[in-house]
Amino acid sequence: MPEAAVHVGSGKVRELYELDDDRLLLVASDRISTFDVVLPTEIPDKGRVLTGLSGFWFTRTSGLVANHLLALRADGRSTECRRLEMLPIECVVRGYLTGSGWKDYQATGAVCGHVLAEGLRDSDRLPEPIFTPATKALEGHDENIDRDRAAELVGRERLDEVEETAIALYRFASEHAAERGILIADTKFEFGLDSEGSLVLGDEAFTPDSSRFWPADEYEAGRTQPSFDKQFVRDYCESLGWDKTDPGPELPREVVAGTRARYV
Repeated sequence: MPEAAVHVGSGKVRELYELDDDRLLLVASDRISTFDVVLPTEIPDKGRVLTGLSGFWFTRTSGLVANHLLALRADGRSTECRRLEMLPIECVVRGYLTGSGWKDYQATGAVCGHVLAEGLRDSDRLPEPIFTPATKALEGHDENIDRDRAAELVGRERLDEVEETAIALYRFASEHAAERGILIADTKFEFGLDSEGSLVLGDEAFTPDSSRFWPADEYEAGRTQPSFDKQFVRDYCESLGWDKTDPGPELPREVVAGTRARYV
């Protein structure tokens, strides 16, 4: 760590350092969280996977929206980035009905205000990708919200821009991945504003922490899909009857190995 870097915060996965007035250093650890709780067991090399994949996607999507990436450091887990004023919402795009979206649909027939057709099954592909914002919870769980609530938080005009940008990013990456046998079921973005007030993609992009990746050759609607992401850990934690509050459970060696293999 350079001497000039000052530690200014810790996220669930990343440590945040200030390099100067305009630049931050994000260091991705090997920590893993499920249901917004950081687990006591780390996943070897996970931080390098997140950093490498984010760098890959930031480079390829820069024509769609500016991003915070300035440089990747040689350790493979550190990102020099522009300082942004982050928007107070999680920006989720869903191409398939799964996860919390599936649970909301079962309860109400809708996801974040999007009323969907009757009779959909777990993991069904949606006719069009939908934008489903969520709150950023400082404590506890993020909460799915509708567009009106999101507009209260960021403004209607800004929300329209965020939605259009998020869906364009999802379409671009989904097409790229599908050609390589991977379905991106859903993904989460975080956006911020630069000093000019322009929208900038921050945090990470299309990683196994922020997205659900399914092998296309095993896809079958109506059931839970095998996945290359943290769903493997979520499923293990759910099987324990854990109440999803701190402290999280320790992960056994085979779950650590299986998770690392999926990330890599």
